[in-house]
Amino acid sequence: MKVLMIINGAAYGSELPFNGLRLARTLAKREGVEMRVFLMGDAVVSALQGQELPEGYYHLDRMVRSVGRRGEVGCCGTCMNARGISDQQLVDEAFRSSMDQLADWTLEADRIVSF
Repeated sequence: MKVLMIINGAAYGSELPFNGLRLARTLAKREGVEMRVFLMGDAVVSALQGQELPEGYYHLDRMVRSVGRRGEVGCCGTCMNARGISDQQLVDEAFRSSMDQLADWTLEADRIVSF
């Protein structure tokens, strides 16, 4: 089963990316699930490497890495540009993507979940 998750919430301004990535990580571990995550809007910040957070706080970059090792994590290129984020700033398991790729993933998906 192909699952597409679209995450659009602010990385640390809401719990949407946190909960979306938790679910994506759990689904990606299931046999027969092909997991794809598309980060857009402020959620692209979730894929920035080298995040320094207070002790005990969740690390979205680590969660993105975990999902990316079992599936694919695309980041909206337009959203990255609007926030001054370069390809080199992303964790290795995430990549610059596009609306065309999101459209393809949408048409290929058996299930679509949005956060």
